[in-house]
Amino acid sequence: MSTLSDKAASAKKGAKKFLRRLLFIAVVLSIAAVLFFYYGVYSTGVRAGIVLKVSSKGAVFKTYEGQLDLLSFGAVKSENQLSQTFDFSIYKDDTEIIKVLEEVALSGERVRLRYEEKYISLPWRGNTKYFVVEVERSPTPNIPDKTGSQFPQ
Repeated sequence: MSTLSDKAASAKKGAKKFLRRLLFIAVVLSIAAVLFFYYGVYSTGVRAGIVLKVSSKGAVFKTYEGQLDLLSFGAVKSENQLSQTFDFSIYKDDTEIIKVLEEVALSGERVRLRYEEKYISLPWRGNTKYFVVEVERSPTPNIPDKTGSQFPQ
């Protein structure tokens, strides 16, 4: 016959075992959530327009940010002119994309930006949830004017 102290010691061991398992599960789920939000992509897409600016920002974490003018010409029903721009971030190690975006910002070329939307924005990655992964330069269109001649290229 077991005594009351044996039952209490057994319950104490069982409670410790349960708490260890619960703590382990909580740690594993926390790590999985952090990895999911860090690497997970909510959506991908393409936006076209003219790059207005590309800059390096931040006091503690330096990030590359940019702004694209969507050139919607009133298609967006809003009095706010800012609704016609698209703010985006660029990964720090994508030096080729940064270089191309700086070139097209100075030249005024129309571009298509392929981007990934992350679930959350983290201060060391960028100010927005939208990260440019590819830049496609649009060819200059050959639009004839009223006289039938082509615009210079």
